[in-house]
Amino acid sequence: MNTSIMEAALLLAGVLFMLGLISVLIRRNVIFMLISVEIMLNAAGLAFIVAGSKWVQPDGQVMFIFILTMAAAEVSVGLALILQIYHQLKTLDSDAANFMKG
Repeated sequence: MNTSIMEAALLLAGVLFMLGLISVLIRRNVIFMLISVEIMLNAAGLAFIVAGSKWVQPDGQVMFIFILTMAAAEVSVGLALILQIYHQLKTLDSDAANFMKG
């Protein structure tokens, strides 16, 4: 793989990860936070793909499949939690979840 293409792809992965991280820290809506985590996972997957193609190894693709599987599980659990939070609190604001009593 060409070095400049690899650097550009890793830079893109880093920018996507930082955008996701900043969005998780800034947003209060739980759905947007879940989407931001998905962006971060895809950025990590892109970095694995680039690293695997540089060393001509399938390990990056295997890790990306693992990341996709983990992201699917995270979305299913996250959406279930979002539905429960909305059902109980009638809002998706993450600050409102702090007031839940167990």
